[in-house]
Amino acid sequence: VQLGYGKNQVRFRATMTERTNSIAVDIACNKDETKRLLIDSAIPVAKGVTISDVNDLESAIKSVGFPLVFKPLDGNHGKGATINVKTAEAAAAAFDYAKQYSRKIIIERFITGYDFRILVIDNKMVAAALRVPAHVTGNGQLTVQQLIDKENEDPRRGYGHENVLTEITVDRDTLDLLEKKEYTLETVVPNGEVVYLKSTANLSTGGTSIDVTDLVHPQNVFISERISRVIGLDICGIDIMAPNLTHPLSENGGVVLEVNAAPGFRMHLAPSEGLPRNVAAPVIDMLYPPGKSARIPIIAVTGTNGKTTTTRLIAHIVKSNGTRVGYTTSDGIYVQNTMLMQGDTTGPVSTEFILRDPTVEFAVLETARGGILRAGLGFNRCDIGVVTNIQEDHLGIADIHNLDDLTRVKSVIIGAVKRDGWAVLNADNKYCIRIASNADCKVAYFSMDEKNPVIVEHCKKGGTAAIYENGYITIKKGDWKIRVDKVTHIPLTFGGSVEFMIQNVLAATLATFLYGYKTEDIRMSLETFIPSAAQTPGRMNIFKFKEFKVLVDFAHNPDGFNGIKAYLKTVEATEHVGVISGTGDRRDEDIKETARIAAQMFDRIIICQEKYLRGRSQQELIDLLLAGIHEVKPNMEIIINNNGDDCLRYLMATVKPDSF
Repeated sequence: VQLGYGKNQVRFRATMTERTNSIAVDIACNKDETKRLLIDSAIPVAKGVTISDVNDLESAIKSVGFPLVFKPLDGNHGKGATINVKTAEAAAAAFDYAKQYSRKIIIERFITGYDFRILVIDNKMVAAALRVPAHVTGNGQLTVQQLIDKENEDPRRGYGHENVLTEITVDRDTLDLLEKKEYTLETVVPNGEVVYLKSTANLSTGGTSIDVTDLVHPQNVFISERISRVIGLDICGIDIMAPNLTHPLSENGGVVLEVNAAPGFRMHLAPSEGLPRNVAAPVIDMLYPPGKSARIPIIAVTGTNGKTTTTRLIAHIVKSNGTRVGYTTSDGIYVQNTMLMQGDTTGPVSTEFILRDPTVEFAVLETARGGILRAGLGFNRCDIGVVTNIQEDHLGIADIHNLDDLTRVKSVIIGAVKRDGWAVLNADNKYCIRIASNADCKVAYFSMDEKNPVIVEHCKKGGTAAIYENGYITIKKGDWKIRVDKVTHIPLTFGGSVEFMIQNVLAATLATFLYGYKTEDIRMSLETFIPSAAQTPGRMNIFKFKEFKVLVDFAHNPDGFNGIKAYLKTVEATEHVGVISGTGDRRDEDIKETARIAAQMFDRIIICQEKYLRGRSQQELIDLLLAGIHEVKPNMEIIINNNGDDCLRYLMATVKPDSF
């Protein structure tokens, strides 16, 4: 199990944590080694020896003396153990039984008393329990087997560790104990008689527990905490046999039987009698002491257009300032400069991938509509949520029929921003403005117009905004202006000619400024973020050839096409040639609208409908594109070539000099 995100994550399995020392676990699993260390530390233990050959059994019995306990050297959960062995015949059988679980067998003096378990976490005693072996109480009517079956009907009992108690099973240990009482499973137990069915009190064999935490003598607390340090375990269960824990072990003759790595918590969380103890809390306190955060900073980015570029630019600013950043985009998952997974990775699975990575110190997460609708966010809280814009796209899919529906989906990101975090919203988009009214966090706006009424009113109240004014990217706080950089110095804006890229820069600048980055550091990052197939694949990638230029962009909706149209107005060329395609899961009207815009900005158009059919036929998409183009330019020259490679070869062969 992982707790926490990125570099602040911790892991545990059962009751072993990443802090659990492997050497300490080896020592605890070796009962002989454990006993030696305890003896060397003047901690009372049961007298005993370890043998591996049955021929040594007789001398071991003479050395220790009856009654005896047999247990495997590296056993656990009471498996292979036999107690109160009083004869040579029983000793031989006990040896053979323990031999099934370990090559070496521990033979100890049987100590009379009660079986106690003390739990120590982070070298502090947190709970103690009296463990009672699995047993039934007779009523003078039912047999032993019937009493076991009745006891197993208790809803608290289940298989293995699935419930607070474990079902009682009949095994060799059970039959041996019954035989000593001259009972069988068919014996009717007298009324009120207690019949013990296991020689050990482990909950895993059907035992029960009684909380005695408040009764432990301070001297025994000291001994237990000292044992945890001697063995070196962060979480350990100490088994003690003693008349009680209210008196020091040195006075009542009690001894330490075992020290357990990965001890069970059930007996303390849900004892059969006494107060339940929240023993999980000290584990969390140990893994996350005061001052240590379980989280890493998260900036989530959503919107219709500009999500990927804004995400990449924010990630660039973060990593340029010395922080290892993980980010998800529509083209892949990245940590720093390395792509770890390719594809559209804007859903919760990709988010979890980043938050599981122990090297990530800061997460920037592109979060698309589809992932939110399918499975949510992948995180429950973020520091900053960015909504770039809300435009017509993906309408008619998954019950999203209009922009109001889409706004509700996108606002999920802002709903996840922590109370003292920030919502970064586009003041030029009325749907983004609506989101602000329901935001349960601080709000900041960005705008291409410093006279935007929303910006004016917001800053009049002392709010923070990012604006484009007099050719500068500017942070405005109340009446104060902090100019970050001139747009002509920012490569991503193409000399200030691409308006939607300026909007992306505003969003990224505002988000990182609000997080706490200095304006001079943001400026340096903006000037070193170069639009290219490497930095911004499929987003305004311009390739310069000897006689012409090629622009590759992932525009896939009317708003995106209008952004390209606005840019082309600034580009001088003998001819503007467009290669376009439709996307099958968009509405007919949206597909035709992109074609209308294409007809307005291109002199020639090539339709290459090779991919992205998404439930439609190839010809259906081509017909919609043709219909849109002919509405604007009925006589426009249109070539249809649905093979991408052939299409590019044709384009290269027919392009005029100085074309774009």
